[in-house]
Amino acid sequence: MNLLGIETSCDETAAAVVASGARVLSNVVASQFDVHGRYGGVVPELASREHLRAIVPVVRQAVEEAGLGYRDLAGVAVTCGPGLVGSLLVGMCYGKALSISFGLPLIGVNHIEGHIHSVLLEQKQQGGTIEFPSLALVASGGHTHLFQVTSAGPEVYDYRLLGRTRDDAAGEAFDKVAKLLGLGYPGGPVIDRLALYGNPRGVRFSPARMKGNPLDFSFSGLKTAVLRLVQAAGMEAEIARRKELLRAAPRPTLEQWLEATPRATLDLIASFQHAVIGELVRHAVAAADGTGVRSVIVSGGVACNTALRASFSGEAVPYPVYFPAPKLSTDNAAMIAAAAYPKFLAGRFAELSLAADASLSL
Repeated sequence: MNLLGIETSCDETAAAVVASGARVLSNVVASQFDVHGRYGGVVPELASREHLRAIVPVVRQAVEEAGLGYRDLAGVAVTCGPGLVGSLLVGMCYGKALSISFGLPLIGVNHIEGHIHSVLLEQKQQGGTIEFPSLALVASGGHTHLFQVTSAGPEVYDYRLLGRTRDDAAGEAFDKVAKLLGLGYPGGPVIDRLALYGNPRGVRFSPARMKGNPLDFSFSGLKTAVLRLVQAAGMEAEIARRKELLRAAPRPTLEQWLEATPRATLDLIASFQHAVIGELVRHAVAAADGTGVRSVIVSGGVACNTALRASFSGEAVPYPVYFPAPKLSTDNAAMIAAAAYPKFLAGRFAELSLAADASLSL
């Protein structure tokens, strides 16, 4: 059962073909980093236009790389939310067109559920198993959520939301701090590289204190604390130098970044990353302890962060922890096709009236 997945929730145009929810036949992603980099973040209107330009060749390439024709597909899965409405509509409209043209069932998939299934997909490919119930931490540029995932049988999954961010997502905080420091977009990978050269305890950040659900996250305070430190230290000149570096070399080398970044700033970067990761790990362990899960799943773009992976592999997390490979951590369509497979088996098909929902919950 070959399912075509289409993912256009933000700034990646992606298409993939996955066989029976377990074998990736193709996985094509067209990124828009170069388009949005000059603005320091995703511009929704530009993202929609780039999806329009890329959707046809990306889907065609995915089907061809799978060695199939459109009539060999069993169904079309599309991301219907959450995400940018304009971006979602491009992928959904094209998926609906394929559904009509080739008589294929249409399946709507929640983007966050897709991130969880990126781990399940990889375990199936490797012949491994995950013990349920499991705790899923989904951390990306748009989302930071904790779910309890249970399995009532083969390809039957239920999700219970335990906690979520009340403001910025973890990846959003990385990108905003990177923009503030003149590190470009996307900023998370640059912070991850530079943090290795700073003292993660050089700057003390206080954890967020909030009323209500203790498993909820908040990262806006960390971002504001960095802003105040930047203002107090008078870092405008060095930030201007890094911005000039980006204009001269859109993809600076590590050596160029280090040359443009003083030790005190490296300490600030390392300490900020340490604080964000500390919050993610602390909340995940608290949720796991409180729900009696048997394993932990970590997915989303932030799951690419090397320090986060190391922290979840340490003694502080007394559970088996599963990460997807980096290419399945960031937005991709293989995870959408994989998440669609249980719905395909259950006959949970969408009508052509399926609408994009920017704040779709799981």
